[in-house]
Amino acid sequence: MNRKKGDKGFESPRPTTHQVVCINNINFQRKSVVGYVELTIFPTVANLNRIKLNSKQCRIYRVRVNDLEAAFIYNDPTLEVCHHESKQRNLNYFSNAYAAAVSAVDPDAGNGELCIKVPSELWKHVDELKVLKVHINFSLDQPKGGLHFVVPNMEGSMAERGAHVFSCGYQNSTRFWFPCVDSYSELCTWKLEYTVDAAMVAVSNGDLVETVYTHDMRKKTFHYMLAIPTAASNISLAIGPFEILVDPYMHEVTHFCLPQLLPLLKHTTSYLHEVFEFYEEILTCRYPYSCFKTVFIDEAYVEVAAYASMSIFSTNLLHSAMIIDETPLTRRCLAQALAQQFFGCFISRMSWSDEWVLKGISGYIYGLWMKKTFGVNEYRHWIKQELDQIVAYELKTGGVLLHPIFGGGKEKDNPASHLHFSIKHPHTLSWEYYTMFQCKAHLVMRLIENRISMEFMLQVFNKLLSLASTASSQKFQSHMWSQMLVSTSGFLKSISNVSGKDIQPLIKQWSGVVKFYGSFAFNRKRNVLELEIKQDYTSPGTQKYVGPLKVTVQELDGSFNHTLQIEENSLKHDIPCHSKSRRNKKKKIPLMNGEEVDMDLSAMDADSPLLWIRIDPDMSVLRKVEFEQSDFMWQYQLRYERDVVAQEEAILALEKFPTPASRLALTDILEQEQCFYRVRMLACFCLAKIANSMVSTWTGPPAMKSLFTRMFCCKTCPNIVKTNNFMNFQSYFLQKTMPVAMALLRDVHNLCPKEVLMFILDLIKYNDNRKNKFSDNYYRAELIDALANSVTPAVSVNNEVRTLDNLNPDVRLILEEITRFLNMEKLLPSYRHTITVSCLKAIRVLQKNGHVPSDPALFKSYAEYGHFVDVRIAALEAVVDYTKVDRSYEELQWLLTMVQNDPVPYIRHKILDMLTKNPPFTKNMESPLCNEALVDQLWKLMNSGTSHDWRLRCGAVDLYFTLFGLSRPSCLPLPELGLVLNLKEKKAVLNPTIIPESVANNQEPVNSTNNHGQSVGFQNTFSNSQEEEEIDMDTVHDSQAFIYHHLNMLERPSTPGKEQSSGEVNMHPVSAAPLSVFSKESNSSKHSDHHHHHHHEHKKKKKKHKHKHKHKHKHDNKEKEKDPFAFSNSPASARSIRSPSLSD
Repeated sequence: MNRKKGDKGFESPRPTTHQVVCINNINFQRKSVVGYVELTIFPTVANLNRIKLNSKQCRIYRVRVNDLEAAFIYNDPTLEVCHHESKQRNLNYFSNAYAAAVSAVDPDAGNGELCIKVPSELWKHVDELKVLKVHINFSLDQPKGGLHFVVPNMEGSMAERGAHVFSCGYQNSTRFWFPCVDSYSELCTWKLEYTVDAAMVAVSNGDLVETVYTHDMRKKTFHYMLAIPTAASNISLAIGPFEILVDPYMHEVTHFCLPQLLPLLKHTTSYLHEVFEFYEEILTCRYPYSCFKTVFIDEAYVEVAAYASMSIFSTNLLHSAMIIDETPLTRRCLAQALAQQFFGCFISRMSWSDEWVLKGISGYIYGLWMKKTFGVNEYRHWIKQELDQIVAYELKTGGVLLHPIFGGGKEKDNPASHLHFSIKHPHTLSWEYYTMFQCKAHLVMRLIENRISMEFMLQVFNKLLSLASTASSQKFQSHMWSQMLVSTSGFLKSISNVSGKDIQPLIKQWSGVVKFYGSFAFNRKRNVLELEIKQDYTSPGTQKYVGPLKVTVQELDGSFNHTLQIEENSLKHDIPCHSKSRRNKKKKIPLMNGEEVDMDLSAMDADSPLLWIRIDPDMSVLRKVEFEQSDFMWQYQLRYERDVVAQEEAILALEKFPTPASRLALTDILEQEQCFYRVRMLACFCLAKIANSMVSTWTGPPAMKSLFTRMFCCKTCPNIVKTNNFMNFQSYFLQKTMPVAMALLRDVHNLCPKEVLMFILDLIKYNDNRKNKFSDNYYRAELIDALANSVTPAVSVNNEVRTLDNLNPDVRLILEEITRFLNMEKLLPSYRHTITVSCLKAIRVLQKNGHVPSDPALFKSYAEYGHFVDVRIAALEAVVDYTKVDRSYEELQWLLTMVQNDPVPYIRHKILDMLTKNPPFTKNMESPLCNEALVDQLWKLMNSGTSHDWRLRCGAVDLYFTLFGLSRPSCLPLPELGLVLNLKEKKAVLNPTIIPESVANNQEPVNSTNNHGQSVGFQNTFSNSQEEEEIDMDTVHDSQAFIYHHLNMLERPSTPGKEQSSGEVNMHPVSAAPLSVFSKESNSSKHSDHHHHHHHEHKKKKKKHKHKHKHKHKHDNKEKEKDPFAFSNSPASARSIRSPSLSD
């Protein structure tokens, strides 16, 4: 079973070439699934007598290999990461144990939760490398992850209620709903069969071959065939009473949605064919599958999930033609899903460390689609946004490593040691880290493109796709299929072959971000610009940059690009200027895009020809730039620079220069119709900030008011807004944003001016949408946000308590509007309930500012299951905030109960996420909320309460880290002395950092041998890791036997004096014995075919194995040394799990 360490790529000893999945019963009432799988396996090595597969939460009834009953063992160490006896509470220990548990069942290392013993009758058959067929019957009862049932609580049949079920999960989560090799690198062809009620439709991967009704016509079976080799992790399923729409433009594309949503589905997907055309054109390659299916479902795990030939979307992405704001977002989701069909589903990856290539390419081609669809401005704005996000994240937490080789060598053994989780496996990653990882991946692809040109980039992609499609058509040639897997080295080689350029130097720059500080002086005598560029490479997440850096200088004569070489320690760079300052001649000034404009040059410095300077304008380094230039230069840059990123940078810089000139520049931008709408929206907020800084000298009406009146109000009656007409989207976005920004204005007393408040209330009062072809729900929601922005903290007069009777009159007006809107929403809900969401946020603002009594009851009622997901999240956000501000233990408990019990996985994930981002306390604070019960509760949640959902478990780890840090939580009592076993010395050592159960009970802490046999998480003071690496496998196995010999009674309950009943002992499967017992030499125990016998015998034989062990591993050793991970006992394998295999 061991994959040899040194061999190249992927010669798996058990390549599955074909797999049948048959689900013959789905019960929505009980939320259960019954079925079987059949794997066709071609052994590639002789003496393959163990087959390991992945399977979680499935109950396995029987396993047959070539129609012979086979014994099997089921052991899942991730169910409970650290054993319940352990009183360990530090996160370092947990993270190590969790990483070990995950790799103990990692299919890429040839491991799995289910270990099947090939019957001895078939050994000869295997040695001749003949085919094996493994047939497994399984069932699933109320799955907590992997498959999600949505069963509305209503009258009528399941189909009438709209009950549906779909597969979901983070990364490779297929093992949650059927036994398989759950790896992205093991490809096979598929036959999928689902028997469902006649009123339901089953959607799955590949082509629908036929649908067969049963005799009584009450059920039908859907038969799907997927002839293109695909990883199990890319197999998916959705069953429900779907309405079906065949795409009118492309008949091989089918869309599915829940009942009554067909009109929305038609509108939403009407655009998809253009995305297909775009990708096929740039990749010069046909879409790889014979069909494509989109399914829109409720209570989605993520908005977009791409699987082979089908994608599962959230039903909340559907919209009608009246909705403006959702349209671009939904189109982006469709385009993302389609990009991942090519790279991610059709082309899979060799190993987890190659994930960045797939995410990078799909993100990069999605970016190209965006550039074509929404224009260059939107594209550059998006790149800037993504760059800012990744820079902020890396500066906060340290670098994001895309691949171990990019780490720059200093942390070969332990990449990303600054994080509180292991990055060697997707299932241990924090969700936020994974999002940032994807963001960084596509930015890096863009950096490669900058280096080798887009044309070469697309040639590389085309080459990958054409190799893969040739390989995919080879029937039964599974050794050819590895062409469908991408690896980092293969990808980089392919780049250098196609472009002839070596991008190794680029790779060095991918482990962190670069921070530049720039300033300049103009030397009039030499007519030279002296530019000084410093770097900060000492703070976490930063690194030193050496290489080319582009600087653009706009002079009176035009725009000039200079490339500077940033060396090890050069700071100053001299750039010659072109024009002697020549303001006497009235000439137009050429800009970078060739346009020539007249400028008023009176503001600039009389001596210098410089208008503005930009460092790295193309964002060709992952960097943060802080550049100092004078206010007039920023103003010129805002007005005349034609790159939106430069304009956005200028707006942010002008916040520091509250002068009439800045005010004028911003107002001009607001009035410029041809200026990009996002720049104008940003200018609104900057103008409000400047107005607040200039409050004592500001003249005329409040900022933006006259502009808004001129653009959107009646000519005859300026305080009444025109009837809505949103045909011009740019002015629609401006009309939405301006009131929100105006509400941030403050007068000398730091209150919102009465005039502004009345103005916003009038906008609400006279809002008329009758003649508009678009919905105004987003606009009305933003008006409520504007009301919330106008609220300032309450001034309490001689400590009187606020009640609704003595409200400040302005606040009363605001509250009345909010109440009216909330009541209207109950009668006529808006699209996605945007107005309810804004109202809830506004009420929380009123509470925080002391105008209405602070009370979470309203929010808790809106957060209940049954409300629309956006409303629930807005309400939960308010409860999280209340918990923090009022330090309410009761509300924290209410939130954590919801994390454990809410039916919607996304909500549970979101609560943890919001608590992490806005925590009730942090690790360095004294807080009444921090107590031992809370520590235990969160520990239990992350240790065993979230084993069914990787994302949720990682969210719990993040929260634990935010609240308590890496070491033992400060609110716990000091640990007593405990015993640690040192494997190397074979002796027990006293160690104060852990506390086992009372030592009187002969219980010693459960020791887990990590990959190299060192005890995980116990501060290992005995030997450094270099020594550990060369540990002799003999000693490990001896010491393992030694430990087991001494800790024979590990399973003893922790209450002293209470012995286990013999019945219980009998229930433990053999996983309590060291797994190495199950290596080659099986004649040591003649197992009978039926696994329950096999299992009892094992109990008796355990003692014998103990001695055998020592002689046996001698000849095993050759094999063991090649693969130290062979049978590393995960922390949990010492504990037995009540195995489903013993269900009978």
